[in-house]
Amino acid sequence: MKKITFTFIAILATFIISQAQTFTLKSTSVGGQASSENVFNGFGCTGDNSSPALSWENAPEGTKSFAITMYDPDAPTGSGWWHWVMFDVPADVKSLKKNAGSIEAQLAPKNAIQSITDYGAYGYGGPCPPEGHGPHQYIVTVYALKTDKLGVDKNASPALVGFNLTANTIEKASIVFYYQR
Repeated sequence: MKKITFTFIAILATFIISQAQTFTLKSTSVGGQASSENVFNGFGCTGDNSSPALSWENAPEGTKSFAITMYDPDAPTGSGWWHWVMFDVPADVKSLKKNAGSIEAQLAPKNAIQSITDYGAYGYGGPCPPEGHGPHQYIVTVYALKTDKLGVDKNASPALVGFNLTANTIEKASIVFYYQR
């Protein structure tokens, strides 16, 4: 009886620990809806164009760097819209400050690369869907990568960065928020 009880407790503890160790992305500055802080300033939108504060935990074993993207699959382009592409974030970094996507603010981790977005600019470009198009979802994803450098530079297109992310991702975690105008 003692052996069965001990085995059950060991299995239960292993299950609980494995569930608690999920790679997770969180934000203290964006909830279910974008605020004017996050919204792009241009293309007919008036916002602060500030990237959300992000933090992540329980990165998988073997993580050598991270990448962060923000993507709008609802954009009426046939291929969505890339709002933010950051990579070569060192493995010891576990968070990004609010507005780290601003090239001018220089809040991104040292040596991290922010490549071109579909706005044709570097760094974060906030939500700005077409008027009357309905709610768009914005998917912010952190990728745990098996390489310390992605092997592309700041001029790489989002598609090329995405190809390299797919080839080097161990795990990824996402949050979603919405915006319409």
